[in-house]
Amino acid sequence: MNKIVITLFILMFTTVSLAQNDNYFEKRTQKAFGKIDFLSIDMPTTTIPNEKNMGFTGIHYNLMINNWAYAGLGIYGAVTGERGGFFTLGVNAGIKSYLSESFYFDAGFHFGAGGGASAPDGGGAFILPHFNIGYDFKNFSLNSGWSYVDFFDGGLIQSHQLNVGVEIPLDFSYADYRAAENEYNIQMLESKGWNIFSKRTSLMLHQNNLMIKGDTKRSNGVKYNGETIRLAGFELASFLTKNWFGFVKVDGAFDGIQAGYMDIFLGAGYLFTFNKNRTNLLAKFGVGAGGGGGIETEGGFLIYPDISIEQKLFQDVFLAINTGFVMSPNSNVFTQSYGFGIKYYVERNGTKSNETNYSSGKFKGLEIITKHDVYLNAERDNITTAPDMHQISLQVNLDLNKNLFIAGQTSFASFGDAGAYAEGIVGLGFKSNPILNNKASIFIQALAGAAGGGGISTGEGLILKSSTGISYNLNDKLGLRAAVGYVKARGGNLSSTFFNIGINYRISMLSMKK
Repeated sequence: MNKIVITLFILMFTTVSLAQNDNYFEKRTQKAFGKIDFLSIDMPTTTIPNEKNMGFTGIHYNLMINNWAYAGLGIYGAVTGERGGFFTLGVNAGIKSYLSESFYFDAGFHFGAGGGASAPDGGGAFILPHFNIGYDFKNFSLNSGWSYVDFFDGGLIQSHQLNVGVEIPLDFSYADYRAAENEYNIQMLESKGWNIFSKRTSLMLHQNNLMIKGDTKRSNGVKYNGETIRLAGFELASFLTKNWFGFVKVDGAFDGIQAGYMDIFLGAGYLFTFNKNRTNLLAKFGVGAGGGGGIETEGGFLIYPDISIEQKLFQDVFLAINTGFVMSPNSNVFTQSYGFGIKYYVERNGTKSNETNYSSGKFKGLEIITKHDVYLNAERDNITTAPDMHQISLQVNLDLNKNLFIAGQTSFASFGDAGAYAEGIVGLGFKSNPILNNKASIFIQALAGAAGGGGISTGEGLILKSSTGISYNLNDKLGLRAAVGYVKARGGNLSSTFFNIGINYRISMLSMKK
């Protein structure tokens, strides 16, 4: 119980101050910033003699609570060293105080969970405080300073080190969640401050395949013989211009090799459209981290060149087909990638456009949920005991209408001696109309996807996870959430009842209609 209380206290601390008492559907602006940081962790001597430092890089998104405090989420992955496939997820909180017009002091704290690559990560829970000095160049900033990492739940990784980071402003506009699913004409929206240029965003759910080629080896040194890794995941892209876009892509394996492989890429691409905007051709290049599942990715750094073609199915929904490579720069890891996905484009948060005349706009509800999961008696491979497993979990819900939502979830083990375990799952959910004086709603959801690592018995990685619960609104944005459910691995012995409790943050985004 103490583990749940600790996690919830940290989640509440990083979320509670984000709540405000806004009303109606006026345009609000949330100050925010993205951050990429790097630290070189001194690894203990365990199974690898004279082990090199693990290069640990993180991608973070933080919201400014006020002029000096921030909170958000971050995911880390190994990119150098000998622990490719080491990933974590966690929450951030910190303060930024300007010492002059450009110099600032940044004191922050990251609480996370994860592990992998047979590293001595214990249960997976860790802390990562930092004290940095930064310089603000207005369009971006650089900072560096001291940090400390400690996998405190039975892990052996403890290290003091320098960290370096780059930050860019990523502010966004939003409205209260109660505006969700309401549609307004252009004149009404402009009277509430939405007369700004819209921004194009896309979300794709895909099934990808990695055909292993070249001299790619297992972690035991045995060469692969043409196996194909099958993955499921998502890609989120935001357009910087009409044609150029940035993207983040996350995948997890569910078939083809032992469970546990995962990769994350950050990159850019160019879109060329033809056939009266019904067909798109895209070229992309990404860099990131990957590993796990017994595949030897050395330090974990991978590159991802790709070409995709998309065909419009209806309205803003496209069918995408892709081919490319996922590989290390020295080709010690070499796979040919191919797959397909369903992509949804949205013009959001503005009534103005140089290419399109909008007729109206509709608000879409968005929920960001951080929670603590507990799997009761989580079955393990090769051992008879099945202790409980705890996880930090992030779920994002996008409302399709007032009752139906699509959900994506990722989770990383924090306590229970399964630090390398992680999940990446998607699915659908249904929520009731508001009850208890419009303060609460009942929901059910069914998710499926990839999971593995940490000795948890998930076979080749495919799991099914269903739950039901209640969400209670504390105010217009912040709420509490609790659920119970059941998780089952296809091809593995994992078959557990679970429960979770967490915090949800709700806003709505404006989607423009032609």
